[in-house]
Amino acid sequence: MTARIAHHRSFARQRWSLDDIPWNAIRHDVVANSDAFFYLVASASLMESATDLYTENLIEFLAGEDEVTSWLEHCWLPEELQHGRALRRYVEAAWPEFEWEPAYLRFVEEFRPFCDTSLETTRSLEMASRCVVEMGTASYYTTLSRASPEPVLSLLARRIVEDEVRHYKHFYRFFRRYREAECPSRAAIIPALWRRLRMTSGNDSFIVLKNVYRARYPEAAFDAAVNRDLRRQCRDLVRDHFPHEMSVRMLLKPLALGPRTQRAALPVAVALARRLVP
Repeated sequence: MTARIAHHRSFARQRWSLDDIPWNAIRHDVVANSDAFFYLVASASLMESATDLYTENLIEFLAGEDEVTSWLEHCWLPEELQHGRALRRYVEAAWPEFEWEPAYLRFVEEFRPFCDTSLETTRSLEMASRCVVEMGTASYYTTLSRASPEPVLSLLARRIVEDEVRHYKHFYRFFRRYREAECPSRAAIIPALWRRLRMTSGNDSFIVLKNVYRARYPEAAFDAAVNRDLRRQCRDLVRDHFPHEMSVRMLLKPLALGPRTQRAALPVAVALARRLVP
């Protein structure tokens, strides 16, 4: 991380802080024995804490766009890193036997190479791709908040959702700016959205789950079968709580569909999402 990014962390105006979360009210008995909740929260804590890995590449890609890069440095990055710190604190409180720091260091080492090759070819397409990322995180934490029987985790997830929805709105605004200059067709935007969707459910998910699992079971092998089983457990836990319509609306927005097309496409897309996600 550059000194410039690190310097600006302290100047970000946070809308909430770790002090706003009632950590001493965590009901350990509710989540301590839930493997699915453990993997959902621990994986998210590693991923959010690694936001630094691709922030510099994104800022370099947007060089000269002072409003955008300033927002990324001063607002988006500090808020994402706060998510990581808060989730880490929750993991360490709810599952104190889990050694978070070694798991994070191994995850960073393996995940870093993927961050250097994940940018789109144009700024408009990259902003559309970032909308998918924020849609995914907003959906993830909405699901976690709804599904959690533990009140503090539910509160923490809601706080994160508020940030992620706001981030989405910023990336969408930047997308519209670049779209006016670059005029990408829907035929170009759709593959960009799809590439990011595949990325969030592909290598990213596999690598983070693997490192959480190996930190918990150092002697056990982690392969595709273990990955599928863990993902199935997590899906089964949250299946009824996923915000399908919200996710579809956020995903379709960069396509700028007309009102009539939107009305026709939305119920079909939501029905399809209910079959596929989670």
